Amino acid sequence: MPDFDLDSFKKTWQEQPVQPKYDSTEILKMLNRKSRNYVKYIFWISVLEFLFFSVLGLFYFFQDQDSDSFRKILEKLGAQEAPEIETNFDHAYLAIKVLSLLITAYFVLKFYQNYRKIRIEENLKGLITRIIKFKKTVNAFILISIVLLVAFMFVFTAFIFYVLNSQNVQPSNSNLIIVIIGIIVSTVLCVLLIWLYYRLVYGIIIRKLDRNLKQLKDIDSHEN
Repeated sequence: MPDFDLDSFKKTWQEQPVQPKYDSTEILKMLNRKSRNYVKYIFWISVLEFLFFSVLGLFYFFQDQDSDSFRKILEKLGAQEAPEIETNFDHAYLAIKVLSLLITAYFVLKFYQNYRKIRIEENLKGLITRIIKFKKTVNAFILISIVLLVAFMFVFTAFIFYVLNSQNVQPSNSNLIIVIIGIIVSTVLCVLLIWLYYRLVYGIIIRKLDRNLKQLKDIDSHEN
């Protein structure tokens, strides 16, 4: 009886071709389904954001806290009450809030359309294109949210200086510097909070989509 050569057996076993567990079609369907779910998650998150900010906007509309903040800053700088300008500020702020809700509603619709357009049986190139477009849509949503915040702070500052100029008020340098620094710090903090929020909430899902996209591109390169 010949001796059993363990090393020879291991070498022969290692040289055996490994059968793939899934073929490219099955992997494509799996990645397609996962990508569709990720898009759905972002859609529902955006719906919750829209509802949250709608309710929050109604609450602050009846509380009228923004006018109070505006009025307190003017008093600190030595300006007198300016009801007409304060009313104009309220209208401008309301317009920005309505614009923000309309933009959020638009992106909710876009996310839903992206979700509906990704089909399980979609071809590889079509799926890659849709994921890339969806990422661009998410990035645009984040950028516009930040731009709207900066626009509001710009309007807020412009109204303050307009009142000071119309009343020929020369505030003390210390008070003016405090107000300006306060506005700048508030803007930077709000932008950072928005960025961190989207980085954490949307970023996690986008990174998973990126991994799917990389795998899809690998499949596409092997097929070509």
